Amino acid sequence: MEYRYRPTGVCSSEIILEIDQGIVKNLKVIGGCNGNLQGIAALVKGMPINEVKEKLQGIKCGYKPTSCPDQISKAIEAYMQSQAL
Repeated sequence: MEYRYRPTGVCSSEIILEIDQGIVKNLKVIGGCNGNLQGIAALVKGMPINEVKEKLQGIKCGYKPTSCPDQISKAIEAYMQSQAL
């Protein structure tokens, strides 16, 4: 299932998650630091969504209270709530 999320407080404008049976099959982040986000996408591919959420939540970008990785964790949380997981 593809899930789209609009992040806030960061440079990226959209997070697109492809999730199948609780596993990240694909992650694409539009905008933001392209190389870093491609690296994160490659690392989380095949991981359970709970594990990805735990690892990325709370990461900050400089002086900002959030980051693209933190927003990915929020996207996963929103997905889980929409699926009542």
